Amino acid sequence: MIIESRAYARAGLLGNPSDGYFGKTISIIVRNFGASVSLYESPELRIEEMEDDRNTFRNIYHLVDSVKLSGYYGGTRLIKAAIKKFVEYCESTGIRTGGRNFTIRYRSSIPRQVGLAGSSAIITATMKALMQFYEVDIPVHILPTLILKAESEELGINAGLQDRVIQVYEGCVFMDFDRSFLEKNGFGQYARIDPALLPKLYLAYKVELGKVSGAVLNNIREKYEKGDVLVTGTLKELAEVAEQGREAILKSDYNKLSELIDRNFDLRSTIMKISGSNMELVMTARKCGASAKFSGSGGAIIGMYEDDEMLRRLIVNLQKVNARVIKPIIM
Repeated sequence: MIIESRAYARAGLLGNPSDGYFGKTISIIVRNFGASVSLYESPELRIEEMEDDRNTFRNIYHLVDSVKLSGYYGGTRLIKAAIKKFVEYCESTGIRTGGRNFTIRYRSSIPRQVGLAGSSAIITATMKALMQFYEVDIPVHILPTLILKAESEELGINAGLQDRVIQVYEGCVFMDFDRSFLEKNGFGQYARIDPALLPKLYLAYKVELGKVSGAVLNNIREKYEKGDVLVTGTLKELAEVAEQGREAILKSDYNKLSELIDRNFDLRSTIMKISGSNMELVMTARKCGASAKFSGSGGAIIGMYEDDEMLRRLIVNLQKVNARVIKPIIM
């Protein structure tokens, strides 16, 4: 029997990047893109290499393009980290997996390096496949933390829980990462929001390469840990934006929600350097009358639009700056 599992791209609607700093966020799943994992029993444990993992190139330019897209590592390191953390979880909880081996391969349609959580999607899909193969039930509120540890502890990736929570829970989720609760329990407080309550949303992403999110956020981490007043204060405000956003969604106060989306980006801009390419994305969308903020670390934006005419303007004008516009599929 072949086990097939899938995890989708995500977009941070409000509050990011405060999730990595004991803040609050609202995220949505984006079913337009996903990472798939296939797993089946085999005599030996084998991780099949995909194109990004191979070390054979047409020429030196192909090698350079590959490094720009995937860095110096492909997706197999993500699968290895996921397997290791899965085994450690089973050992720590007294679960015996037995001697069964498997072959595993992955595929992903998530655009790379534009902040749509492609790496965590591969790990999430791997975890789901392993749970099914070994018939292990990891509680839904624990699984995101396990996925994050695969990235942070095993691979040194600087990240927060937000991406992993929404990729496990799916739909739309409000997340509270209160420090005392998180440090005591190892997970945050997660509340589902009915996606039917959401307004008309668009997602736009650059079709050329962006930056690795860990590298983008490292400078903020350093300042946060040093107690920089501007950084800590702004991150607190970003968390409050997410709290206000949840109330606005529940009350269908879309004017307020649109203002909060713009405010999220404006606050972020005070503590992070925004590249010209990323600023162009946001400003182009706002000139069309839509709200706009980063969906993740940069390279993609999310916001609200009013009607089909505004959506058309977004598609036409963002295409001029080399960006593609989609309507995110959440349910």
